[in-house]
Amino acid sequence: MDNQFIVSVSIILVTFALYIGIAVYNKARQTSDFYVAGRGVPPIFNGMAIGADWMSAASFIGMAGTIMLLGYDGLAYIMGWTGGYLLLTFLLAPQLRKSGRYTVPEFIGDRFESHAARVIAALCTIIISFTYSIGQLSGSGVVIGRLLEVDARIGTMIGVVLIAFYAAFGGMKGITWTQVAQYLILIIAYLIPVIFMSMQLMNNPLPWISYGEVMSKMGELDRELGITEYFAPFTNDTKWQFLALMFTLMAGTAGLPHVIVRFYTVSTMKAARWSGAWALLFIGLLYLSAPAYAAFSRFILMTRVAGQPIDQLPAWTQPWVNTGKLQVADTNGDGILQWNELIIANDIVVMATPEIANMGAFVIGLVAAGAMAAALSTAGGLLIAISSSFAHDIYYRVLRPDASDNNRLLVGRITIVAATLLAGVIALDPPGAITQIVAWAFALACGTFFPALILGVWWKRANANGVIAGMLVGLTVTLAYIFAAKFGGFTILGIIDTGAGVFGAAAAILTNIIVSLSTKAPSQKVQDEVQDLRYPEQMTYKDGDVWMNK
Repeated sequence: MDNQFIVSVSIILVTFALYIGIAVYNKARQTSDFYVAGRGVPPIFNGMAIGADWMSAASFIGMAGTIMLLGYDGLAYIMGWTGGYLLLTFLLAPQLRKSGRYTVPEFIGDRFESHAARVIAALCTIIISFTYSIGQLSGSGVVIGRLLEVDARIGTMIGVVLIAFYAAFGGMKGITWTQVAQYLILIIAYLIPVIFMSMQLMNNPLPWISYGEVMSKMGELDRELGITEYFAPFTNDTKWQFLALMFTLMAGTAGLPHVIVRFYTVSTMKAARWSGAWALLFIGLLYLSAPAYAAFSRFILMTRVAGQPIDQLPAWTQPWVNTGKLQVADTNGDGILQWNELIIANDIVVMATPEIANMGAFVIGLVAAGAMAAALSTAGGLLIAISSSFAHDIYYRVLRPDASDNNRLLVGRITIVAATLLAGVIALDPPGAITQIVAWAFALACGTFFPALILGVWWKRANANGVIAGMLVGLTVTLAYIFAAKFGGFTILGIIDTGAGVFGAAAAILTNIIVSLSTKAPSQKVQDEVQDLRYPEQMTYKDGDVWMNK
């Protein structure tokens, strides 16, 4: 058993013990704790929890690798995911917090006075969150598989057991404070390697500055090797795919139920806005570093691994080959590993980089702990979203309105365990790369919740018939396009499965507007409540058109 293994496992076990300890200490004892953490989380800590909830395995593990492999085209992920927070913070989060509901389906059901709309929204939440959680569990499998040098599928099942325990036990209250700790661990784990690489390559501790110099050198290398330049735009996908993906991720961000519910955990509209502002700062630390991480990793691979004798490759390559995520083959038989003979899955770039750059056992273990923190934090939030949609919106609000608090908590916890196990089974053989699976979840949120919430908050005339038709059409169009593009090769303007949300959102908005205008308007009471949502809490509606202080 080597030193690196002992150090890495020790760091992972210490962080696991920390998460479980926090969850036990903050055990949910009533439904408001389980679903909205008692609505008492301070904005700065909620911002950290949002950051951890947000920076999933796709962001931590997959994004830098995606940018490394796609170059310029991979920037759509950063711009879409970051821009979506501006939409959410300014257009939806404060208004949804003012509504005082526990979940997105509950808001939709009450806003449109429709149990049918509530149930459809709950089912959409389960579908979106379940798809997303497959990506997180797959990510935890990559980390644990490498750490224990076992198949990634065994790693996935270990992650399933851990997540099911602490999510079911602590509920939103436990998960919130666990996510604060997870954010601190994951951001430190992400920044240390990229700063170390910047020092190694350019003798500059600021990767955001030295990044430009590395890009210049990499352009020269690309030309020497006769491959497409890393920073040339639209070499992997069309311009329309780039724009469609960016819109899908942006609007999907604003409609993700597990992110929106985080804004329900604070006390006021003002706190919701400040939570969004803090979250943007905390998320920006990672997202501004990801392009540098990708460029440094690619440069080190091109200069220190490619061009080496195939029988003298660095020791780190063999463990990754064993996981099935790295392939090296001397296809031309010259005994030298060429750049095009190195096939590296984008899911392992961040995890492998500390080994590639020879940073030592502690940093390798720290990155593994950070990657697990990213996967676990988002998975926890997703499972709470699934649980609340079933236990609160369907079981309590529709099937059993007389259910006791203890009964609702039990159903919520059983739902979490069942959802984790099922998602884990699918994650054993995931249908795509982590970032691709996550992009599908965003496409589904973009096609269903984004139109429903934007129109529900900002258009008083939207009614139950419109939102029901809009969500169903948006879900159908988005799913149909994902399957047609992924498995049938069907595309419009070169837009592939990850950009499907643009079609789902357009179809849902049009359907919602047409059906709403063709059917009876909502009651005046509902329209007044919608109007009231748009204004700060210290203001109240008076005399039809004048706003006065309370």
